[in-house]
Parts: sequence; C-alpha cells; structure tokens
Amino acid sequence: MTELLLTEIDHVAIAVNDLEAAIAWYQEAFGATVDHRERVESDGVEEALLKVADSYVQLLTPTRDDSPVAKYLANKGEGLHHIGYRVANCAEALESIKAMGGRVIDEAPRPGSRGTTVAFVHPKTSFGTLIELVQE
Repeated sequence: MTELLLTEIDHVAIAVNDLEAAIAWYQEAFGATVDHRERVESDGVEEALLKVADSYVQLLTPTRDDSPVAKYLANKGEGLHHIGYRVANCAEALESIKAMGGRVIDEAPRPGSRGTTVAFVHPKTSFGTLIELVQE
C-alpha cells in the first residue's frame, strides 16, 4: 500500500466568466470574503481565494484567450474546474503518480499562487478530475 501523500484539501477551483460578480455572489450568499487575490500570469488567470475553514474556494477567470481556463469556459462553461490537494512534498507526490503510469500535465513542480509549489495531474489519470498538488 502506498503511503498517504495528501494532507488536506487546499481548494476547490471554480471557473467563472465574471470574477467580480462571483465574489459578490459568494459574499451575499455565504458571507464569504476574499482572503487572497492574485493574477497568475504564467497560467493566464486571476484568482480570488475565499477562506473556508482551513481550505479555500478558488474563483478563477482567464486573463487571456489562450489560457487553460479560457478554453475550459469555452468548452464547458462555468463550474467546477479542479480540486487542489495539499501535499508535504509536491515532487514526491508527482513522482508517485508518474511511477504508477499516471499522466501529468506538469513534468516537474512549478511556482503557484501564494508562494506555493504546484503540479497538475491529468484528469484522464484521476477519473475525470483535474487535480492540483499544492505544497505550501
């Protein structure tokens, strides 16, 4: 049996067309407020993180037409984009996926938002769910 590499749920990411409207809706509906906001140029997105206990709801909107989130919105519309799992060691978790023959989007960990290190696992490996491994 493989050792448990996932430590917590870091975030649930939701792709939206209008970030301001989504933030306002979450604030009005649930009283949620933005804990962190960042533009991630390398991924072509702007994010707003709404704190929920020790995790986040990550609202994502594209900042350019060729970003993965823009393509997702064009093909599938707004909604659940991916889930982020916290791991103690992103490189170790990524290598574990690759060692069992899994497909990955990132061959090596890379910088993420909030100063994290991240890597994405392809949804064809993980039963249709895009997974982000997040090391704080």
